[in-house]
Formats: sequence, C-alpha cells, structure tokens
Amino acid sequence: MEENLVALEAVLGSLARVVRARSGEAALKAMLRQEFAVALIDVMMPGMNGFETAANIKGLDQTKDIPIILLTGAEVDPNYAYRGYTVGAADFLIKPFDPWLLRTKVNVFLELHRKNRQLADQADQLTRLLAVDVPTKPAEEEHRLAEVERQLAELQSLLREREGADEPDEASLADRVVSLEKAVGRLVEGREQ
Repeated sequence: MEENLVALEAVLGSLARVVRARSGEAALKAMLRQEFAVALIDVMMPGMNGFETAANIKGLDQTKDIPIILLTGAEVDPNYAYRGYTVGAADFLIKPFDPWLLRTKVNVFLELHRKNRQLADQADQLTRLLAVDVPTKPAEEEHRLAEVERQLAELQSLLREREGADEPDEASLADRVVSLEKAVGRLVEGREQ
C-alpha cells in the first residue's frame, strides 16, 4: 500500500537509499539489478506474497545473503513468524511497529553490510598484493635464487680463506660483492615483473 511505502521511506530514508517495490516480482527484479543491504517485505502483497518472495530471494545465488525483515499487520496468524523464519527471514515485525525499533534493526544490517564490503575490499587488496609476489616463471626464479645462493657460498668461502691471510685480495672480494648485488637485483626485477 502506498501509505505504508511512504511511511517506511520517511522512517528509513535518512539511513540509506530506499528502493520501493509494489510486488514480490518487482522486488526480485530490483534485487537482481543492484546490491541491497537489507530487504523489508510485507507478508501481504499482490502476486507473490511475502513468504514466496523471501523464499525466492533466498533461493538465488545473487540474493541469498540479503537479510530479510518480514512485516505484517496486527491480525496475524500465530504461525506467520515461524513460517517467516523457515523461508529465511532474519526478523519479523508486526504493524504498527515502533519506528525507532525498525530504524535500529535496519541500521544493524546496514552496518553489517558496510563491514562485509570493507572485509571484501581488504581481501581483494591482499589478493592483489600476494599476486605481485607470486613468480610468473617459477623455474626462472628458482634458477636466480640458486645463482644467488651459489655466489653467497663462494663469497663465504673466500672470506674464510682470507681470514688467515695477511692481506686479503680486495679486488677479488669486491668483484664478487658486485656480482652478488647484480644477481640480487635481477631476482628483485624478476619478482616485480
């Protein structure tokens, strides 16, 4: 009913953008076109009723995680709440309801949605960072690492030999350090590509 939609929009409009749907079919179409943090569904609607709409929402991969709050009039069947929870509703409110209670419940779902988006963004960022560290050519990187390890071993051996000598061969030692630096540079470049 138009007056119910206007009242809900007045209560919730300052929290988030409210999308109106006059039937279960219209609600499903809207939910397939854009992302929703929560759905408020009246049990009594033209066409599909609220229970059928909720069951269809929960049955689709794209919309199954959207929390649903079912709304119904004061003269309610005692089994409505149970039936609502069995089709996947997260909450069930009987009209007339306290507007502040509704705002509080909706705000909880909005905050959960924000946090989930934030976690998803962080997971994407971590995945991108990890993808940079994954070598595109594992055999080439292994070869470079082996070369660095070989040069380090030679350098350590040379240092051990020179410990007992009066004057180490500084030119030979400097050449090996430069060679090692180049090998490490090639390894780093390979990872950045």
